[in-house]
Amino acid sequence: MDAIKFVEQDVNGNIDFPDFKAGDSISVSYKIREGNKERIQVFQGTVIQRRGSGSHETFTVRKVSGGMGVERVFPLYSPFIDSIKVNKSGSVRRARIFYLRKRTGKSARIKEKLFVKKDDSAK
Repeated sequence: MDAIKFVEQDVNGNIDFPDFKAGDSISVSYKIREGNKERIQVFQGTVIQRRGSGSHETFTVRKVSGGMGVERVFPLYSPFIDSIKVNKSGSVRRARIFYLRKRTGKSARIKEKLFVKKDDSAK
């Protein structure tokens, strides 16, 4: 293992975020500094892509605010990200779903992937 990957693994090893992918609806809580005050703001939307690897990995979240599409790119291992919460897991066939940019209304919906728990007590 080369030195750069060793240092990246050491730095990024203590951050634990849930697994998410394109199509998932997530809430990203990130810190905003205004002057000498710091507050946490939540950006809630759909993940349209994840790219990169290691400490350079980023993900793009899209939401519609006031009838206008807003996208924001977050570095995954940013010290400003407080938490990431997966609200819904989407079922999409692509890793990058840029086609959502052209769609509005019902055609912009993503089907939710449902998970069924196995009940072992019914034996």
